[in-house]
Amino acid sequence: MRKCILLFSILIFTISYLSCQTSGKDEVPSEVKASFKAKYPGENDPDWEKDKNGNFESSFKIDGKHYRADYSPEGVWIETERSIKKKELPEIIQQLLKTDYDAFSVVEVEEVQHHSKGLFYDVELKKDGEKHDVEFLKNGQVIN
Repeated sequence: MRKCILLFSILIFTISYLSCQTSGKDEVPSEVKASFKAKYPGENDPDWEKDKNGNFESSFKIDGKHYRADYSPEGVWIETERSIKKKELPEIIQQLLKTDYDAFSVVEVEEVQHHSKGLFYDVELKKDGEKHDVEFLKNGQVIN
């Protein structure tokens, strides 16, 4: 009898444990996967995460460069971003950083293709422990 109870307990525990296990790929809606495949047909194995806003972010490589693309749960593409070096920014933005943001240190730079804003550069700056994001168009215009 004790063996039956023990085996039954192990069985219940195993079933409960396995039912709670989900992989990130299984959680991605088919609409999101289809939209990603249509936009990036050569990319077959992105890594997926769900962000704090409920959107899905794919991480993948094209020609050795790392990209992140965000999609709504309905499969609508939001943006694709890629981390770049400060020296890869357009010259006008580099000059603006020297003149208008000299008191700030550059923390991170991303090239972003956005569904409504188009191409822009997101520069994360830090001053006195506070971070600030500044979004620049290619011509140096600040858009945020």
